[in-house]
Amino acid sequence: MMVKKSIKKTVKILAMVLVLALITGVAAFFLYVSQYYKVDDHVAAAISNNAAVRYQENYLLIPATGESESALVFYPGAKVEFLAYYPLLNKISQHGITCVVVDMPFHLAFFNSSAIERMVDDFPEVKRWFIGGHSLGGAMASHYASTHQDKISGLILLGAYIYGEYPVEQSITIYGSNDQIINRSKITYKENVYLIDGGNHAQFGNYGEQKGDGIATISREEQQSITVQLIVDFLRQ
Repeated sequence: MMVKKSIKKTVKILAMVLVLALITGVAAFFLYVSQYYKVDDHVAAAISNNAAVRYQENYLLIPATGESESALVFYPGAKVEFLAYYPLLNKISQHGITCVVVDMPFHLAFFNSSAIERMVDDFPEVKRWFIGGHSLGGAMASHYASTHQDKISGLILLGAYIYGEYPVEQSITIYGSNDQIINRSKITYKENVYLIDGGNHAQFGNYGEQKGDGIATISREEQQSITVQLIVDFLRQ
């Protein structure tokens, strides 16, 4: 009888420990995701003043200037507010490419790597779909592209590298010489790889400095201008 009571007591203690561990884990996760890089104030104001952009349930649509049958769906970097990529994508849209930036759950792209499928359904008039992303967003975009090659016309990676099996010739990889976050050893290919001299990891977006990143020796505007031209040239191939 004493043995049974002892077993029951042990089980109760273990159950309490597991519940406390679960609660602690959940609390730690929500604390982690609550601390993210927010879009610069002047960019948020610019978005509000642009009557052409449209907010949808989980993305921001930046229509192309003029007629367009091509669209780029962009996945943000880890813990970066999706609106931070508006300046970069707005410039790309001015070259006839509809741009969509996704608002990821918890600001982490691996929670919705198939987000592009919603846009494909919403815009049947688009004939060529490109997918891209920054950092973790690039990895998740690459993962999706590698498993849905029949649906994707090209892959764009900023501060990221090909993750999975995707044709190098149908991709473009761009990173800064002062990027201290990207694992450069993973860029084992050379085709369509571009190094921006003086650029870093964070300046592809507008969210301030990023912990662990190198210091850029060119302006954010210059880095994004170079990036836009490289992407536009790639999309026009």
